Amino acid sequence: QVQIVESGGGLVQPGGSLRLSCAASGSIFSIHAMGWYRQAPGKQRERVAVLASGDNTNYADSVKGRFTISRNNAKNTVYLQMNSLKPEDTAVYYCNFVTMTGTSWGQGTQVTVSS
Repeated sequence: QVQIVESGGGLVQPGGSLRLSCAASGSIFSIHAMGWYRQAPGKQRERVAVLASGDNTNYADSVKGRFTISRNNAKNTVYLQMNSLKPEDTAVYYCNFVTMTGTSWGQGTQVTVSS
């Protein structure tokens, strides 16, 4: 079983930056991909950024050029650096790990962009 803990959310002004972290522990075998998703009130969960094997990255159009996904393999941790934040980035951010045994999700961390 894989346990996932996210951190780094909070309140930030428009134009500001935040760095989210997501650490996985437990029975982790062969990570295929790691990703960040978000869900705003009244909206469906959407993909923000995915980091797949071979360091292939994929970003939602709305965050391209502003967000960067990265990882630390030794720590089984994935990060999301968010710059130039906008009010429309406000959401609960979730990360997931896709391994050979399935997909595991974190509990989410709130990001609020407001002046």
